[in-house]
Amino acid sequence: MKKFFGFFLLASLFLASCQKRPYIQGTTSISDLEGRMLYLKIYADGDLRDIDSTRIVHGKFQFTGDVDSTVMANLFLEDMSLMPIVIDENVLQVSLSENERQIKGSALNDSLLAFAERKSVLDEKLEEIPHRESQMIMDGYDHAEIVSMLNAEIDDLTRQRSEMVSRFIKDNMDNVLGPGVFMIVTSSLPFPVLTPEIEEILALAPPSFLVNAYVQDYIKLAKENMEKMNE
Repeated sequence: MKKFFGFFLLASLFLASCQKRPYIQGTTSISDLEGRMLYLKIYADGDLRDIDSTRIVHGKFQFTGDVDSTVMANLFLEDMSLMPIVIDENVLQVSLSENERQIKGSALNDSLLAFAERKSVLDEKLEEIPHRESQMIMDGYDHAEIVSMLNAEIDDLTRQRSEMVSRFIKDNMDNVLGPGVFMIVTSSLPFPVLTPEIEEILALAPPSFLVNAYVQDYIKLAKENMEKMNE
C-alpha cells in the first residue's frame, strides 16, 4: 500500500509538472464576443501565422503553453486584428471592452501600450481635420485660409507622429518592440519603400534588429521597389 501511494504521489507530481500554464488570461464585457475564437499570430514565411488559439467562454479566455522566448505577436478576433502583444515569461492580463483594450503584467507591454496611446492621440487629431475643414467652410472662412491653416497643422502633426515613432523604435532596437513596431508602422504604407526616416533607423540598427524576418523581407522588397522607381 505504501509503495502504491508513493507511486501515485510521484505520478501526480510528474503530471503536474507537465501541465501547461496559462500565459494570457483575459476577460471581455462585450456579450457579442461570446463563443468566438481568438488567435495569436506572428510574422513567419512572409505572412502572419497562427501560433495559438482559444475560445471566449462566459466572457473569459486564456492561452496556455510553454513560453521559452519573448516574441511580439498580434491578437486577432477571428480575422480582425485587435492589438499587438508581447508574449514573455509573465502571465498577462488582457481585458477587452467596447471602449478600450488593456494588457497588464509586463514592462514591455506597458511600454507598448503607452506608445499606442500617444500615437492614437495624434492619429485622432489628424482624423478630425476633414470635419474641422467642413466646419470652417460653414463658418465662412476663406478657402485659401482654410487650406493654408489646415495643411500647416497636418504637416506639424505628421512630423510629430513620425518623430515619435522613429524615437520609439530607436529606443527599443535591442528588444522585440523595435522590429515589432517597425512592422506595424511600415505595413500601413502602400508598398515597401526606404524613406529617409527608415534609412536612418536601419543605419542605427544592431544585428539583432536586422536579422528579424520581417525587417529582412521589408528591406529586400523596398530596395527592389526603389530600383524600379529609379529606372
